[in-house]
Amino acid sequence: MDAYDEDPRGPQGPDGSAGTRLPEEPPEPPPPPGSGPASAATPASAATAASAATAASAPTPAPAPRTGVAALSPRYQVGAALALAVVAVAACVHLLMVFLSLAPANTVTKQHGKAIEEWVYPEFEQNWKLFAPNPLQQNIAVQVRAEVRMRDGGLRTTGWTDLSAQDGAAIDGNLAPSHTQQNLLRRAWDFFSATHGTDNRPVGLRGSLSEQYLRRIVVMRLYQDDPTSREGVIQRVQIRSSTTNVQPPPWSRERVSDKPVYRLLPWWALTSDEAAGGVR
Repeated sequence: MDAYDEDPRGPQGPDGSAGTRLPEEPPEPPPPPGSGPASAATPASAATAASAATAASAPTPAPAPRTGVAALSPRYQVGAALALAVVAVAACVHLLMVFLSLAPANTVTKQHGKAIEEWVYPEFEQNWKLFAPNPLQQNIAVQVRAEVRMRDGGLRTTGWTDLSAQDGAAIDGNLAPSHTQQNLLRRAWDFFSATHGTDNRPVGLRGSLSEQYLRRIVVMRLYQDDPTSREGVIQRVQIRSSTTNVQPPPWSRERVSDKPVYRLLPWWALTSDEAAGGVR
């Protein structure tokens, strides 16, 4: 049958004749492999696989290094912990001792007063005169002279050295003065004055300790600053204080003496260690 023959099964035209049969369309070729829906997800799967492979091949970041006590071995960590514990206990004991030395008399201070004094005095003694109702209104200077045995065997007595003036010059204009320049000599003299009477005799058990403390300080200062003392060996020292009243302001009607008052101590012989410079 011709491709253009009428097909009786075709639709009828307006004139009642059977419709014309259309030529048959060739069948569609089968899709190529990989062009179906399953293949559409292949690029995504490939990308995911590539990312996984890259993540697997990437190097693992090294852990952060340990610092401080954690960087130590367990044995040294135990040692550091013990050292910190000892320091903490010592600090607590020190604070307790200072508090008991300032507290009013109580059962603890009565039973352990000697132990408290031996711990606190003279290095950690507290002074509250700055906050007293009547603050100190005097300038007290500590001066010293020495008897020095020179290299030729002769003895030479030095002039008076004003140690307080040296400390004042070191502090003046210094934004961060040393604690020793401010308080060491001053507190030593206060300690001596509190444990001695007006006749310079010790009062109580701490009198000899205050003498030794003050003597060692002045000997150390002479060996450091006095040229004559450095050329020989100090045999004896003599200390005196010069007390001068602080003058009132110009608008005040108060009048006080401006003349210094001296307190002269006896000559003190040095021990062998002190004479040899053991406190330098």
